[in-house]
Amino acid sequence: MVTNLVRRGLQVKILFLGDVVGRPGRQAIKMFLKNYVSEHCIDVVIANGENAAGGNGITKEIAKELFSYGIDALSMGNHIWDKKEVLGFIDNEDRIIRPANYPPGTPGKGYTILKTKKGSKLGLLNLSGRVFLSNLDCPFRIGEQMVKELQAITKNIIVDFHAEATSEKVAFGWFMDGKVSAVCGTHTHIQTSDYRILPKGTAYITDVGMTGPRDSVLGVKSELVIKKFLTQMPVRFEVASGIMQVNGVVIELFADGKAKHIEPLVLIVQEN
Repeated sequence: MVTNLVRRGLQVKILFLGDVVGRPGRQAIKMFLKNYVSEHCIDVVIANGENAAGGNGITKEIAKELFSYGIDALSMGNHIWDKKEVLGFIDNEDRIIRPANYPPGTPGKGYTILKTKKGSKLGLLNLSGRVFLSNLDCPFRIGEQMVKELQAITKNIIVDFHAEATSEKVAFGWFMDGKVSAVCGTHTHIQTSDYRILPKGTAYITDVGMTGPRDSVLGVKSELVIKKFLTQMPVRFEVASGIMQVNGVVIELFADGKAKHIEPLVLIVQEN
């Protein structure tokens, strides 16, 4: 076993952070990320940024802020268009990708190629599920097509599958087993405990969780969400404050693009 590990070699160590929610999520990243990356020899940092601007969408300045903290790339999801200014910069920003299964002609890109600290290439692909979300193109078929394009460039491929239904996420993970290095589920903001490496070498987790205010309902002030459930009336949601949490996963890949290890990251961050 040891001989086999030496022969295959370790290629890259990735930190994938769960949905960054508003200012608390950004502040948590500012406070913990650079030291964590240094201490744990992280090669690439990826985060889902679709909730980074006030809980919905992203702006150019907030993207710039997150990149300055050490994030290498941002994947998105169904809130990609919530801040209309994104239309003015997404075509020219290779570090931000939106779900690849939007119809042809949609602004932005569905995948990007990152360079690790070791000089190797890492493909990052973003897809959206369709169950309980917008009826986009089939993520299974589009994903398979995009993966073939990425495989011509690198064996190291991470997929952010932004979806609501657990069944759709799990099915997609099995569909991609052996085709990509990892499938990381996002969108539901609750970290799941099913992280593992599938039989053909793909690391998988149904949802990596949320980076943002811990004492909340998915990042929103709990009293507002409770009011919505009790009254069934429109309520303006606001990002919560207080203790901040960091959710994510650390994934290690062999040189052949197969996953060696996946483990969850759960941290509590408090301002002094």
